[in-house]
Amino acid sequence: MKKIPKKPLGAQPDEKKIAALVKELLVELGEDPAREGLRKTPERVAKSLAFLTRGYRQNMKSVINGAYFASGTNHMVILKDIELYSLCEHHMLPFYGKCTIGYISRGKVLGVSKLARIVDMFARRLQIQERLTEEIANAVMAETGAEGVGVVVHAKHLCMMMRGVEKQNSEMTTSAVLGSFREDEKVRQEFLSLAK
Repeated sequence: MKKIPKKPLGAQPDEKKIAALVKELLVELGEDPAREGLRKTPERVAKSLAFLTRGYRQNMKSVINGAYFASGTNHMVILKDIELYSLCEHHMLPFYGKCTIGYISRGKVLGVSKLARIVDMFARRLQIQERLTEEIANAVMAETGAEGVGVVVHAKHLCMMMRGVEKQNSEMTTSAVLGSFREDEKVRQEFLSLAK
């Protein structure tokens, strides 16, 4: 089997190459890429995929953009219902849902919109929900130096809804807890009750 070299993180996708591959895919599926409704589909799919996977071309420095702020308190900060959209790495079908992030600061907090941007950066990659949840928690912990971090993600997966078992109402919940959120039962319970 021929080994395909991986593009370096941050490299722009070749949209012309993606469009050519999509055109081939349409033919393999039994379609006519010259048909009126499909003539520009390969280019549209290429642009769409570049957008939906833009997290590969982002980094924490640009996402945070220096939005750290001093905070004299160490109370729990929670941002709920952050919408997320991702593509499952197994079928490249969407999964979507909401994320809740909580952390206890140690003298600095992030600008609130940066939490949502962290979610987007990791969600806009080919993912599994379990890893996505863990990546968000680790990033928030690293960027804030927090005493503890908790992340809960609720999502619906089209790979389960449209194909396979075809269960329309199923929803997956994942959580990741770090630091005091893992070590202190009271802290964890406070976060989980507020995250509902």
